[in-house]
Amino acid sequence: MSMTMLQRSASPTDRSLLSLMASVFAVFLVTGAVLPALPLHIHEGLGFGPFMVGLATGAQFAASLLSRLWSGSVSDRHGPKRAVSAGLIMAALAGLLYILSLLAVRTPALSVAILLVGRALLGGAESFIMTGAQSWCLTLAGPGNAGKMIAWIGTAMFVALAIGSPLGSFLYAHWGFAAIGLATFAGAVVTLALVMPIPSVKPVPQGDKPVAKVLKAVWLPGTGMAFAGLAYGVMTAFSVLLFVQRGWEPAWLPFTAFAIALMVARVFFGALPDRLGGARAAMIFVVIQSAGIGLIWVAPVAWVGFAGAAIAGFGYALVYPGFGMEAVGHAPAASSGLAMGVYTAFFDLSLGVLSPMLGLVANTTGIGTIFLITALLGLCSVPIAARLLLSSPQPTYR
Repeated sequence: MSMTMLQRSASPTDRSLLSLMASVFAVFLVTGAVLPALPLHIHEGLGFGPFMVGLATGAQFAASLLSRLWSGSVSDRHGPKRAVSAGLIMAALAGLLYILSLLAVRTPALSVAILLVGRALLGGAESFIMTGAQSWCLTLAGPGNAGKMIAWIGTAMFVALAIGSPLGSFLYAHWGFAAIGLATFAGAVVTLALVMPIPSVKPVPQGDKPVAKVLKAVWLPGTGMAFAGLAYGVMTAFSVLLFVQRGWEPAWLPFTAFAIALMVARVFFGALPDRLGGARAAMIFVVIQSAGIGLIWVAPVAWVGFAGAAIAGFGYALVYPGFGMEAVGHAPAASSGLAMGVYTAFFDLSLGVLSPMLGLVANTTGIGTIFLITALLGLCSVPIAARLLLSSPQPTYR
C-alpha cells in the first residue's frame, strides 16, 4: 500500500496538479497582500476619501465578474494553459502598474487612474487563473475527482488570501506600496515559470452556441450557490460588527473559526461530493451551514456564537464544490471552463448584489436579523439541490 501511494504521489499528473494548486496559492497570496495596503495608500498616500477607496477595491471584483465568460471561453477554445498563462501575464502587468502609479504621486488623479487600471487587470487575472486552473485540474484528475479538485482549488485560494493579508500589512509597513507592486509582479512571474512545464491539455472542439448551452445547464446550480454563498458574504462583512455590538471578544474569532472549519472540512472530507454526488453533498452541507448561521443569530453567549461560526464554515466548505460538480456535470463536456466561469459568476453576483442588500436591511432591522435571513435564504438551496438530484446520475459509492 505504501509503495503504491509513493508511486502515485510521484506521478506526472499529481505533480502537475500540485503545481497548479501552488500557482493558485501564489497568485492569490499577492492578491490578498494588496487588500490591507490599498486603502491606506489611497487615503494616506494620495489623499482620497472612502469613495475612491471603495472604487479601487471594487474595480478588481467588477473586472473579475465581467471577464468570467471570456476566461471560460478562452480556456475551452485554446486550452486552460492559455487561460492561466494569460492571467499570470495580466497579474505581472498589474504589479508593474502599481509601481508606475507611484511615479505620479505628485499628481494624485493620474496616480489613482493608473492604479485603477492595475486593479482591473488583477481582476481579469484572477478570473483567467481561477477558471483555467479549475478546468485544467478537472481534465487532469478525471471526472471521478471533480468535487475534490474544485474543493482543493478553492482551499488554495482561501488559505492564500488569509495569509496574504498579514503579509501585505508587513510589506506596506516596512517598505511602502512599492513592495506590494514588486511582490505582485514577482509572484506572477515566478508562478508563470512554475506553470510552463505542465503539459497542456488539448481543447475539445466546441459545438454550436456553447454560451447558450452552458447558461441553460448552469443556471440552476448557480442559483443554488448564489443563495448559499451569502453565508460567506455575511461572515466576512458582518460577523465582526455583530460580535462587537454584543460585546463578545475577540471579535475577529468568528471569521477565523469559520475559515479554519472550512479548511478542515475540505482537507478531510473534500472527496465526499465525488462519493455522494454533488447535489446530495450540497443538500446536506447547506443545512449544516444554515444551522451554524442560525446559531449565531440565537447565541446567548460568545462561545455559542463562535461554535455557530465554525459549524457554518464546516457546512459551507462542501456546498461550493457540490453545486460546482453539478454545473460541470450538466454542461457540455467541451465547455467545462466556461461552465466554471459562469458558475463562479453567480457567486460573484451573490456577494456583489445580495450582500449589500443585506446591509441595507441591517440599517433597519439590526445586524443580528440578517444572520437569520441568511440562514433562511441558504435553505432555499435545498429544493434546488433536490431538483438537481433527481436529474443527476446516481453516484457509485466507494
